This record gives sequence, C-alpha cells and structure tokens, in this order.
Amino acid sequence: MSSREKIRKLLPKTYPRRIVAEQIDAALSHFKYLTAAMNKYVYNDGITKDLMCLSGTLPTTFNNNMYNIPVSVWLDEMYPQSAPIVYIQPTKEMMIVKRSFISSNGEVMLPYLEEWKQGECDLVSLLQVLSAMFGEYPPVCMKPYPEPEQAPCWLQFHREHDIYSRPDGSSYLSVPKDDGQPFHQDHETNC
Repeated sequence: MSSREKIRKLLPKTYPRRIVAEQIDAALSHFKYLTAAMNKYVYNDGITKDLMCLSGTLPTTFNNNMYNIPVSVWLDEMYPQSAPIVYIQPTKEMMIVKRSFISSNGEVMLPYLEEWKQGECDLVSLLQVLSAMFGEYPPVCMKPYPEPEQAPCWLQFHREHDIYSRPDGSSYLSVPKDDGQPFHQDHETNC
C-alpha cells in the first residue's frame, strides 16, 4: 500500500480524502521530519475535534546554519478550501520569539495563510513559505540558562569564628584570616 493510501485511510470521510492525501503525501516527501496523524485540536471557543495534523520539525537556514523549527500544521475538514492552522511548538529548552506574525500561544499568522485560495495555495508551498520566513525571522530561541543558584549574600561572606571570654567577663571574637591563621591580639574586637 502506498503512503498516499495509508494517509487516505487515516482521514475520516468528512475530509476530501483524495486531495488531502495527495497534498500530505507531497509535503511528507519534501519535508522528511514531519509526520501525519489524527489528533485532538481545541478551538479558541473550547470545542475539541479530531483533525489531521502534520507535526515535527521544519528545516530552516539562519545565518548559514541549519535549524529545525518545531511546528504543527492542522488541517480541518474544510481543507483545502480553508487555510491550515499553524503553530510553533517549542521544546522545553526553547521559547517563542515575539514576532508580528506569531501570537503569544505560538499560532503563526502569515499573509499566505490569511489570503489562502484553494487551487493557488497548497501544503508544500505553505511549508516552503514557513521555512523561508523562519530563516529571516526565527520564531524560537533557546531559553537562557538560569544562573547557578548562589548562596545568600550573608552566607557567601560568612566566615567561621570563635567567641572567647576573658577573665574579666568580657568576650571577644576571633575571625580567621583567609590563610586560616587567626588575627593577632591587636586585631580582635571586644564585645
């Protein structure tokens, strides 16, 4: 069974299965790190539906280096009449870079998607546009590593000391120098 047939069998009958399977098959042959599966999608109004999703990474070149941008591309039952829904899916080590074409929840909003026209736009072209756009304006970056946790200030400068009593009842504090030797008598403090 061809990969196109396998994809077609995954799709519920509510989808235009032939055209959707053709476009997904073409996309997967061009973009090897994407996979297709039916998954639960939650719309902004809270409604949940099983939709076809291409998820994985999209290769992008930024400053002559190759990066893999984690994405999910959702196709609802109206696809290809309606545009896919695209999200950046950062890993736990990544964070979304604020861009005019990316919402705070990672949804990608490009003119290509907003002006989607069946017959003129397709999945492979969308993925190529995304790859080019992400190469110009990377949508994710690595989270800054947290500074190693430091001891509180008072503890950083805490030095071991000894408290001594004099025969007259007064006390004094002996603080060792950095070399581990105690201060001489004339550097001691009376309490």
